[in-house]
Amino acid sequence: MDWIWKSVLLVLIGMILLRIAGRKSISQMSVATTVIMISIGTTIVQPIANHELGKAIGSASVFILTLLVVEQLQLKFNIFERLMSGSSKIVVEDGKVIIPNLKRMRYTMDQLEMHMRQHGITSVDDLETATVEPNGQLGYVLKRHARPVTIGDLEEILRSYAITGSSPATGEHPQQDNSNKSSTHSDNSSDIFQEVSKGAHAHPVDPKLQ
Repeated sequence: MDWIWKSVLLVLIGMILLRIAGRKSISQMSVATTVIMISIGTTIVQPIANHELGKAIGSASVFILTLLVVEQLQLKFNIFERLMSGSSKIVVEDGKVIIPNLKRMRYTMDQLEMHMRQHGITSVDDLETATVEPNGQLGYVLKRHARPVTIGDLEEILRSYAITGSSPATGEHPQQDNSNKSSTHSDNSSDIFQEVSKGAHAHPVDPKLQ
């Protein structure tokens, strides 16, 4: 029956070691962190069958110590961080997909569009810049016409009304030029959400990236 207390002890020790390693979620783990976590999982299971509890705890502790050393080196040396974790890559610039960078990362258009849909982005044309981060997540900046209105924007509008002497309550609004509406809103034909239902890309895509 000693396997019962060994199992409980190993789980508790594993939780403590992972707590020391940090609070990163799976999506935020670097390559080094992922390798260490897999190794710890394998190491923790072995002693139950092999009756080598001390060696398992020692090995898991060495794994965590190695991870902490690697993370400290990444903090101190940029070149070591780029070597172990990689760096962000620009995949969209001014609404245009940078195909060579996608190929270099073996990243398909479907994967890019999946991340865009998760962020509620309907078209590549709405992106000023987009990057793929070392953890695989998408970072992006929307073009001005696609950005949601912020409190700062509303305050600026109210200030402009105060300067011109008009008020939103009067119903008087500056005349708007509707001739360029098509240029300030995304064309529905390029909506990547519609591409899912149609099962095809709205624009031609390199076969290697499909």
